[in-house]
Amino acid sequence: MPHATDNRPTALLAMGPGIADRLLTDRHRTRLAALTRTDPHLVAHDLTDPSPEVAAALAEAEVLFTCWGATPLTAEVLAAAPRLRAVVHAAGSVKHHITDACWERGIAVTSAAGANALPVAEFTLAAILLANKRVLHSADRYRALRAEHNWLAELDSSGNYRRTVGIIGASRIGRRVIELLRPFDLDVLLYDPYVDGPEAERLGVRLAPLDELCAHSSVVSVHAPQLPETHHLVGAAQLSAMADGTTLINTARGSLVDETALLPELTSGRLHAVLDVTDPELPPADSPLFELPNVLLTPHVAGSLGNELHRMADQALDELERFAQGLPFADPVRAGVLPRSA
Repeated sequence: MPHATDNRPTALLAMGPGIADRLLTDRHRTRLAALTRTDPHLVAHDLTDPSPEVAAALAEAEVLFTCWGATPLTAEVLAAAPRLRAVVHAAGSVKHHITDACWERGIAVTSAAGANALPVAEFTLAAILLANKRVLHSADRYRALRAEHNWLAELDSSGNYRRTVGIIGASRIGRRVIELLRPFDLDVLLYDPYVDGPEAERLGVRLAPLDELCAHSSVVSVHAPQLPETHHLVGAAQLSAMADGTTLINTARGSLVDETALLPELTSGRLHAVLDVTDPELPPADSPLFELPNVLLTPHVAGSLGNELHRMADQALDELERFAQGLPFADPVRAGVLPRSA
């Protein structure tokens, strides 16, 4: 039992089965135990039907340390956590488990969305550079030909010099992509109705209407949040506006792209795509997306994987340390902006 003068906040880990073992190394658990009064090996998977041990920990918890698969914090769950003052989320979006009841209770919330944005931005940067070099096309052709060929002539229109890249959405990830693109000889267009001219200038991009962005970009990358108003944001009109050979990258959510309109453009070979997300998340087994040579289809892996999860844990523990010291979170989640964020 902790000493009576121990002023560290009490904490409870709450996340899906198996997540804690991937998220937290021994180093993280040691730091967690140093910052808080907690059992760093006790993980609550279901706060709606807790074991006696979890129920007792929840009743004392001043902070929940959450990650993917956390139980939604409804009024009923919060009633069992009368001392709860903060939620530290060691992942990106908190929309799954932070409810209106949390804001009504005045619970402070932070997330490691910044740490999770970096690998998505890195994935996108790689996809942009490879798309402009027409790597998918040349790899497929090389596999088929297996012989000497005049690649210089065939790839005469490829390259990353003075190309235009279109970014849809100045989200946290969209902004990281823009930042990573700065060292390259690329022009960047941005579509985001919440960004004005001075902010665009600070970002180093030029604002453009969506259709204009699609028409003038060699690569279009989607980074808007999933909202009712962004459903099928990239539809038939935007796809038809794209020039032959344009590559569409989607690392956001599948619903932002009208795949019914996209598939004919891909099967014809007119457009190319890098799709880390689809709608539905798992395409039907007979979907052409699995076979098309002009499509790179990945299973939602652009975000944090493997040891990249440890970056999120580090950021979350940094925030937990601030909380333990009585400081405000460095990267708080605010109720007012949550409806239009990822």
